[in-house]
Parts: sequence; C-alpha cells; structure tokens
Amino acid sequence: MTLSALRSLSAFILASFCIASNAQAQQAYPERAVRFILPFGPGSATDIAARLIGEKLQAKWGKPVVVEPRPGGDGLIAINAFLSANDDHTLLYASTASFIVHPYTLQSKPPYDAERDLNPIVRTADSGLAIAVSAGSGVHSIKDFVELARKNPGKLNAAGGAGLAELTLRAFLKEQGLNVSVVPYRDIIQAGVDLGEDRIQLVSASLSMPMPFVQAGKARIAAIASPARTPLLPDAPSAPEAGFATLGYESTVGFYGPARMSLPLRRKIAADVMEALEDPALVKRLFDAGLVVVAQGPEELAAVVKRQKDATKRLADILGIKPRDD
Repeated sequence: MTLSALRSLSAFILASFCIASNAQAQQAYPERAVRFILPFGPGSATDIAARLIGEKLQAKWGKPVVVEPRPGGDGLIAINAFLSANDDHTLLYASTASFIVHPYTLQSKPPYDAERDLNPIVRTADSGLAIAVSAGSGVHSIKDFVELARKNPGKLNAAGGAGLAELTLRAFLKEQGLNVSVVPYRDIIQAGVDLGEDRIQLVSASLSMPMPFVQAGKARIAAIASPARTPLLPDAPSAPEAGFATLGYESTVGFYGPARMSLPLRRKIAADVMEALEDPALVKRLFDAGLVVVAQGPEELAAVVKRQKDATKRLADILGIKPRDD
C-alpha cells in the first residue's frame, strides 16, 4: 500500500471514530443534571412551561432537570448566568422578547452576540400577549386609552414586559404622540398588582400575567398584542384589528444552547422536547398558562429569530434608536 493510500485510510478511520464518538456522546446526553435558566420570575408563563417540560424530560432522561428563574437586568442576569456556565448541560429557556432588543435598549454594546452565543435548539410555544388596562381607568379598548391619555397628558402610567414588550410600548406611545410615563419593573408580575389598583393604567405583557386581575374584575383585556387573534382568547381583537399595528408584535419561547453545542446534539434535544410536547395533557396545561404550542427544530427557530429581529429594527426606527454595535 502506498503512503498516500495509508494516509487516506488513516484519515477515514479517524473520521469514522470521531463520528462514532460524537454519536455515542449524543446518545448518552445528558450525563448529569440539566439546568434551565430563565429570564423571568417564578409564576411567569415561561417558568410554568419550563417546569412542565422539565418534568417530562427528567422522566425520559433519567437525570434531574433544575429550573432556575433569574429575572432582572432586562434579561441580562439570566443570559450572563447561562453564558458563564459554559456547559452544554445548562440551557437558556427564553422568549425572543427577552434578548432580541438588547442592541437597542442597553446603554452600551451587549456583552454577548446573540447569533454566536445563543444557539437555537427548539421552539416550544408562542406567548399569548395582551394589552391589559385597569378597570378603574374606565378604559375598555386601546382607542379609549389613547383618548384618555390625550386628555390627561403626563398623568397616566404604563408598563411593558422586559425587552420587546417595553420597546413596542414606547414605539406605540411615540407614534401616537402620547405623554405617558413608562414604569420599569424588575419583574413584570408586580405590574399586574399595580394595574389592579389603578396605579398604572396599561400593561403590555404575557396574557397569563393580567388574567387573575381580569377574573377579579380589576382589569380588562383591551386587545391581543400579536399580529393576529389567539386561540387563547378568540373573542379579543388583535392590536392590528383594533387599528394599532405597532402593538402587534410576536414572541416565541424556546431553548438555546451554548455556541459550541453541535447541530446533531441540538437536534437530539429538540426531538426529545418535541416528543414531550406531543402529550395532549401537557399541551392543555401550557395553553392554560397562556402558551400555544408550536414545536419546531433548531433551523426553524433560527428563522423565527431572524424574522423577529427584523421586526424589532422597525420598532427601533420609529424611536430613532441605532443599535449599540461598536
């Protein structure tokens, strides 16, 4: 056998060994406990979903699945915890709304690169998003809120969930020329309490957040803050239907792995998650938490992130904000 042939054979054997080792590693995943890090607090729709999916995966994997809510810092606390772990057994479970706006909302360049550092694994659900108004304000619709704000400049308060919801709210207020204070919250759940007490008059957040106050008669759903109606609340108009397209944003919840995580491993985790999401009982529990299941793999999630990134740029253009990329 010639030297060239020997080299070719050696290369083939090495490649085969690497492929086999890679496949074996993926088949064995996870080798220890898996952590899900979340940018939202306990009781949020994302937290509920992570725990429900985690229960299924723990049973399948035979390894503990630990859910760690890390709210605050506009999502950065959770993302930094995820990045610093540098471990493919630590996953970020987040909505696109919690990180896609950072190039526009942070005071300096983000300490991470979303395309490089947040490796899409699996899309699990779309958030039911709502524009909720306080019952004490007398407002029933977005149009009512706009009219009330114009009659009372500087006297009304509003809040948006961290990230995209707040950016969208600010773009809406600017587009309408409204003088309304946007109140920042470390955890948007607290905004529901203030909404129920009429300390703030409008909240843009996940549908699950204001629903207890709606059911108690302290708040109302003015519209669904999505491009179209949601099966979660089919009688509520979408924001575009109500004549306010800027509020019709989209938010998708999914899992992300570290930059070094291979595509085959991401596909394996995605397959396990999507298998869990085939359970009708789990789908119903997520639906009751304000999430509509949309199970898709890493390539599809990457495409959704790209689409929502483009939509976010349009909001930033309304506000005259340039990305902090230098």
